[in-house]
Amino acid sequence: MVISQSFISNWLKNLQQTICSELEKADGVALFKTDDWIREEGGGGISRVIENGNVIEKGGVMFSAVHGKVPDFLKNNQSHSIQNSEIKSDETFFATGVSIVIHPQSPMVPIIHMNIRYFEMSNGTKWLGGGIDLTPHYINDDDAKYFHTKLKTVCDKHHKTLYPKFKTWADDYFFITHRKETRGIGGIFFDRLNTNEDLNFDQHFEFWQDVGEAFAPIYTELIKRNKDKAHTPENKQWQLLRRGRYVEFNLVYDKGTRFGLETNGRIESILMSLPTNASWLYDFKTNPNSEEAATLSKLKKGINWA
Repeated sequence: MVISQSFISNWLKNLQQTICSELEKADGVALFKTDDWIREEGGGGISRVIENGNVIEKGGVMFSAVHGKVPDFLKNNQSHSIQNSEIKSDETFFATGVSIVIHPQSPMVPIIHMNIRYFEMSNGTKWLGGGIDLTPHYINDDDAKYFHTKLKTVCDKHHKTLYPKFKTWADDYFFITHRKETRGIGGIFFDRLNTNEDLNFDQHFEFWQDVGEAFAPIYTELIKRNKDKAHTPENKQWQLLRRGRYVEFNLVYDKGTRFGLETNGRIESILMSLPTNASWLYDFKTNPNSEEAATLSKLKKGINWA
């Protein structure tokens, strides 16, 4: 199979359409609105946003394919996946991907995030990255097991080493250091996949595609399980506080947000991941033996959900 830039970007656009259709069915009321945009330095994207639905308060399924001169921050910052020695002054890049964040109406339905991306430079360097993670406002052990078991099945199809490696990576990545807690129950996270001792690039690409295609069936099942559960005003207040933690992570730690901002990405698309409403209460404490306290006790690394 020839894996060209056009093949990858077209596949991602089709994935975007499929996911939006499935989410509209699951919501039953709201429809996505589409906003095409162009990046002055090269490329553009398709932003698709859904709001004020029966199930989804705010969500986005974003596609982008951008290109141009490699940004200076990638050349000068060792924290990124490119080593400085790899980049020449006239180097160009191509990056494409689909990024999803869904904030539900009900505190009983979890927030979900998924991103799959491809990056290539004119010197031949290329890789795949992505991941999918779940942020319940209230952790349900059965749902957590379902979510992680589905991801493990996707990983195990390609190699038995992938799930434990990428699950640990997600635990470490989706960690709010200043709060000393994970953003949710994790999932899988991976970056700079190319060729290694386990899989070649084509095999990594097939795995990457399977991660993208796993999103809709996993999340629509979680919606079905939880959308009709009763909840109280206190549950809603807790939801807003947990959304606040989500905002903190995305603005302080998320590499995708930073990449978008520092490559002059479209600000409305980049900050789509933030909820419509969130809350911060001074020195909030949960009641002992409450559902909220139970959730906090499970926001830690290394839990074997699968």
